[in-house]
Amino acid sequence: MPKILIIGAGEMQLPSIVKAKEMGLYVIAVDINPQAPGLKFADVVEIVSTDDLDGVIKVAEQYNIDAVLTCSDFPVRTLAAVGERMGIPAISVDNSYKATNKWLMRRALKNYGVPIPFFAKATNFDEFLQAVKEVTKLGSKVIVKPADSSGSRGVHLLERMDQEYLKSVYEYSKENSHFGEVVVEEFMEGPEVCVETLSYNGECKPIQITDKLTTGAPYFVEMGHSQPSQHSKEIQEEIYRTAIAANMAIGNYNGSSCTEIKITKDGVKVVELGARLAGDYMTSDLVPLSTGVDMMESVIKISLGDKPNWDHKYEKASAIRFFGAKLGTIKNFIGVKEAEAIDGVVRVAFLKNIGDESVIIKSSLDRVGYVIVQADTPAKAVEIAEKAVNLIEVEII
Repeated sequence: MPKILIIGAGEMQLPSIVKAKEMGLYVIAVDINPQAPGLKFADVVEIVSTDDLDGVIKVAEQYNIDAVLTCSDFPVRTLAAVGERMGIPAISVDNSYKATNKWLMRRALKNYGVPIPFFAKATNFDEFLQAVKEVTKLGSKVIVKPADSSGSRGVHLLERMDQEYLKSVYEYSKENSHFGEVVVEEFMEGPEVCVETLSYNGECKPIQITDKLTTGAPYFVEMGHSQPSQHSKEIQEEIYRTAIAANMAIGNYNGSSCTEIKITKDGVKVVELGARLAGDYMTSDLVPLSTGVDMMESVIKISLGDKPNWDHKYEKASAIRFFGAKLGTIKNFIGVKEAEAIDGVVRVAFLKNIGDESVIIKSSLDRVGYVIVQADTPAKAVEIAEKAVNLIEVEII
């Protein structure tokens, strides 16, 4: 029985653990949180931080694993180190840094000729001020991001230029970076999409384009996705070409990716790329619902050195809509059964429990719940999802 090490066992990792078990693999899961929901499905549980390279490598060697997988951003570096030590398919260590550090990623994309916005790095406040000045000279709005974070944590669109405010934005972004590096960029105006891809032996295959809905400025937290994209065929072809080039630029030759792209007046440009399965249920739920392609099974096959079945089985549509709540303590969820009864609703679920606090949505961790839908067209899927969300009331005390 092949043994797979899955790095991380949180909510977003859970589907990969369950799928690996369904495929008959022996699953070793590592996570620093002993309450991580995926751990109860694994054959072996090791309480080790996903960022602990030496600790995770020790686990890999102890069980002599045949494959390694993660669905989170920063642990891609751990995955690469394990792959190198064990001699199994994985992104290289060097390329894993390009995939998880926005500064290194931007440089790699620029060198490969992939369209990107103007960018600069700051490791202290003086460098930050200089970078902001360089971007404003272009006549563009300025967006600030941690160099190595995910889930919209630490992202902020500048609203003004007074010193005290700039200092607070810099500190907010810096504290969300593992190494205290901040990237300052030209803000790209236009709709955003995400391209889900699979790569096998250097061939990158785009599977689906996801249209995205965010909270907008200043935090840009993702609140909805729908598939397939409703953009024109010509724009979709440009998006696919750019996503393939981005994956090749950072050396993502075996595995999956989610490439975020903005459609600007100057053409499509890459926001960033994650060398792993997309979160927010895009690859675990939306892609299978819209195409029939099992992304989880596919990426597990790639990790074992096997070619995936990445051809579409059908052409349908899917959507997810996240929701928040008023500020306060969550007392109850009302209208759930009514939402679940709507034709096309696949799942209604909650990311917070009764007794948890509902807060301002500054990152994906602040969302309260979501609805997933399947329909014949993306417009219909979105309509059903929003109808279901509107039926759900989060009672606050």
